[in-house]
Amino acid sequence: MANAPGYRQAKLWNPALRWEERPDGTWLIWRDDPIAPYPDRMTDLIDHWAEKTPEAVWMADRDGDDWRRVTYGDLAATVRRVGQWLLDRNLSVERPLMILSENTLEHAMIALSAQYVGIPSAAISPAYSLVASDFAKLRGIAAQITPGAVFAQQAAPFEDAILTALPEDVLVITAEGRVTGRETALWSGIDTEPTDAVSAAHAATGPESVVKFLFTSGTTGTPKAVIQTNRMLTSNQEIVADCYAFLREEPPVVVNWLPWSHTAAGNKVFNMVLYNGGTYYIDHGKPTPGGMAETIRNLREISPNWHLTVPAGFEALARAMETDDALRESFFRDLKHMMYAGAGLAQHTWTRLEELAEQTVGHRVLMSTGLGSTETAPFSLYCTDPQPGPGNVGIPSQGVIMKLVPVEDKLEVRIKGPNVTPGYWRNPEMTAEAFDQEGFYMLGDALRFAEPGNPARGFFFDGRIAENFKLQTGTWVAVGALRAKLVDQMGGLASDAVIVGENRDRLTALLVPDMARLARIAAPGTPATGVTRDPAVRAAVAGKLADHGRTAGGSSGRITAAMLMDRPLDLDKGEVTDKGSVNQRAVLRHRADLVERLYAEDDPDVILPKREVSA
Repeated sequence: MANAPGYRQAKLWNPALRWEERPDGTWLIWRDDPIAPYPDRMTDLIDHWAEKTPEAVWMADRDGDDWRRVTYGDLAATVRRVGQWLLDRNLSVERPLMILSENTLEHAMIALSAQYVGIPSAAISPAYSLVASDFAKLRGIAAQITPGAVFAQQAAPFEDAILTALPEDVLVITAEGRVTGRETALWSGIDTEPTDAVSAAHAATGPESVVKFLFTSGTTGTPKAVIQTNRMLTSNQEIVADCYAFLREEPPVVVNWLPWSHTAAGNKVFNMVLYNGGTYYIDHGKPTPGGMAETIRNLREISPNWHLTVPAGFEALARAMETDDALRESFFRDLKHMMYAGAGLAQHTWTRLEELAEQTVGHRVLMSTGLGSTETAPFSLYCTDPQPGPGNVGIPSQGVIMKLVPVEDKLEVRIKGPNVTPGYWRNPEMTAEAFDQEGFYMLGDALRFAEPGNPARGFFFDGRIAENFKLQTGTWVAVGALRAKLVDQMGGLASDAVIVGENRDRLTALLVPDMARLARIAAPGTPATGVTRDPAVRAAVAGKLADHGRTAGGSSGRITAAMLMDRPLDLDKGEVTDKGSVNQRAVLRHRADLVERLYAEDDPDVILPKREVSA
């Protein structure tokens, strides 16, 4: 789909889809157009662009009112010089490089330097060092991969984590400061004249070489180290380039805040820029009340042609563009495609972005999502057909075979392709459990046909198989779909929800409040601790619940009561991941008292779906 009426011109893929349905109800769906050849190693692209466009900017990081910029020529020289230094420290697959801090130029360059000479790196969520109180997840990660060195942009914020969670023989590398009592090398001092060992180490790598470890969110225990190979990353980028075909002729310009410790930015966005010779502007903002100003500042200055963020980011961006013409004009000036990921997008946000685009450039800009995971590098399914609203995750990419297996009353999706991981590092048992008898990776997600029996129309996410449960009546509850619908119907009053009701006669919900939004509804002067109990807030939530009930259908889709959680979700307890994703099971386990109160008689904090009268 390249030029749909009403949309800005952008060349995209032209897929040829095939499928078969087995007698047991299993579906196999694949692309008839094969994947094109792809490089043996991701770092081949560094040398390619250094030779072809050495002065083109590869990456930039904000430096006051300007940007620090690194060209492809600079990058090629750096990875050889830093790669030599890392080789001299005997780092290897068995003693890889751990990276603790946020996205920076130095983070990117040291990771690619290691990768260039066959040393894997592992970018760890900064939250495990800066937010967690006991560093248990960080210790568990270190035990799995046994790092030989650790990089942190600044020593001071990460000192406690390094001293507590990492063995004394792990060499510390920083861009600023030293860690007390540990051997610390400064980034400015690891520039080493490269020898033939660098070229030899680079040549020794190949498609099956381990280039990095990415960790699962760890919502059910210690995060798992997912092996990432060259084959996974390069094949994934070839199918990404097939999908966003316009990027082959118009290199990507990206302004992105998402952390490289996760596959969406750490693999897809990071490598998409490198694969296509584009430019990556690091955004140190976030879609939060305190962080959005930096993102707005950057997007006023840099006009992306491809943009990815989470739904909360798009909602905040749409809200800002309502009153900021400079932001709106800069954002849409060159934009060819928008992608949302990480959660369901609200219909009102989708509609408003379409309206803002038409108002600004006279056309809508295609907005899409897909389906993938850390184990699939991640690009696997994607939707490029124009849709009336959010949710369609599309069809398989080139080289990917998609399998739908009947499980209970759902269709579980499984994936096979060159982009799929060989497994979990040093964990053969868990690796074996992740694949079925035919070698398909089992994502644990359920999908439903957009149009029954017609895979060409794409699919909608239908929840996590492990999250779904039954009511007392035996009726299955599709938790993921219901949660997304409820949050959308809350109209911004709740940022997420936990669905309650397993083995009970009716459904209720624990709501994650949007405290900034609720504070504007509450009576002036209401303290933060009293916002969730304010009569006007309760009345607003009750009204939204009543609206939900009028369109909910049967018992498996109707929330009969709700409670606003006034205690933040706990990262250490696994209630929320560092990405902000809510772990349904962990919240129910740790907040069992709230669950019981939802079903108690006349609990003052329970909100019923009726028009409560505000005081």
